[in-house]
Amino acid sequence: MMKTLKEYARENRVQYRTAWNYYKAGKIPGSYKNAFNRIVIDDNKEPIKSPYVVCYARVSSSQNKSNLEKQAERLVSYANAKGYKVEQVIKECASGLNDKRPKLLKLLTSGKPTIIIVEHQDRLTRFGYNYIKEWMHSQNCSIEIINKSANDKQDLMQDFISLVTSFVARLYGIRRSKRRTEKIIKALQNDKENNLKS
Repeated sequence: MMKTLKEYARENRVQYRTAWNYYKAGKIPGSYKNAFNRIVIDDNKEPIKSPYVVCYARVSSSQNKSNLEKQAERLVSYANAKGYKVEQVIKECASGLNDKRPKLLKLLTSGKPTIIIVEHQDRLTRFGYNYIKEWMHSQNCSIEIINKSANDKQDLMQDFISLVTSFVARLYGIRRSKRRTEKIIKALQNDKENNLKS
């Protein structure tokens, strides 16, 4: 069955401009321009997957919960202005350096989202953004960043403290580990010498 881009937009509850952007990005399977230069979609070629839009908000500590709520509201407002239907809003309190955020990990491995909206790149992660971006691209999901330049000073300080604490803990852990290794080596050498004597 053939349908126009306008019909596609209505069926998927997005604005026509959004549907046109999907077409230009190659995200509407079976879509092409016909002989009359109109965009049409052939349902028989491949089933159409409706966009699954997720807003992800994060703050570094639970003390910033009011900011978390406002951040989530701004994300939803942005999505509505773009004509997206928001399927899920995820809010998380954790450092941007923390790579064990359960809500984010679930989102990235669910295979559901086609668009993830974040306010700033560092809301998603402080480091390794391009790895996440490429992984999601391989899952046919794009990441939309509303503000590409802003940084929250308080969150940066919280992450800096977390980073220093983490490295100090690892440094002392390495020292303890080194001492344990030295004790094991010494015990093995003593065993070897005792075996040679007997």
